[in-house]
Amino acid sequence: MLKDALYGGINAAVVTPMNADLSIDLDRMAAHSRWLLANGCNGLAVLGTTGEANSLGVDERMTVLEGLVARGIPAAKMLPGTGTTAITDTVLLTRRAAALGCRGALLLPPFYYKNPSDDGLLAYFNEVIQRVGGDIAIYLYNFPQQSAIPFSVEFIGRLLKANPGKVKGIKDSSGNYENGLSYVEAFARDGFEVYAGDDSLLKPLLERGSAGSITAASNVNCALGAQVYANWDNADGAAAQDVLSATRKAVISVPLIPGLKALVARNTGDSRWLNIRPPHLKLTDAQTTALFGAFDASGIALAKAA
Repeated sequence: MLKDALYGGINAAVVTPMNADLSIDLDRMAAHSRWLLANGCNGLAVLGTTGEANSLGVDERMTVLEGLVARGIPAAKMLPGTGTTAITDTVLLTRRAAALGCRGALLLPPFYYKNPSDDGLLAYFNEVIQRVGGDIAIYLYNFPQQSAIPFSVEFIGRLLKANPGKVKGIKDSSGNYENGLSYVEAFARDGFEVYAGDDSLLKPLLERGSAGSITAASNVNCALGAQVYANWDNADGAAAQDVLSATRKAVISVPLIPGLKALVARNTGDSRWLNIRPPHLKLTDAQTTALFGAFDASGIALAKAA
């Protein structure tokens, strides 16, 4: 396990609650964030894929960050997604995150234009980092299934060399153990933080020197993740990892974001959590029944939300 990581431990890719008119409900988001921090989360990756960030405008994203801080969520605990297809929007969001007190920002690649060269990617990130300035740490968000742009070890090495001390780590949502391991083996010895985006890879990558996880399922299984993180090198951690992996399997058995919202709605008793922006749709009754059955069969004991 990598020690002294800035976001070391369990980080939830926080879901974004919405009102019936699909505006963001900041009070419920703050309440959910407090529950996550009280139930095993070390940090909050807000405005990521799970948070429907790419269905939110830039103004809305800044309102989320400002609204959570205003409601008492520590900015230092947040790792907001600020990567967009536009350099100027990415810089604007990242600077605002820094001004609010966020220690890091998680950046997707510029995903609209497909098959960019490594030279093109390097030019994009160099430009963003130079314009952002300040002390905020930059984290890469590797999610090739969605972005269609993977971050290679070679590219990361070039980016680190071009921006010493600025690029702190990566969230790897490839779901591929070998890919995550390649990042760990290449860069962790120098303090580069690798976070598993798949709960089932938490313990295996911790054993090799990763920093923890940033996952969607942590919205509902973060207490289990914390058990794995605290016991990564013993049998208790192995047992907790088995249950954690089962919860992950259950959560991805249906469309991920509406499934998580259904689980949070059940746990809070608040059906407003089912609200979701198109193109995502609420689960069908059959999907909901299947999800709840698989999740409950995993053996998890979920702390009720206040």
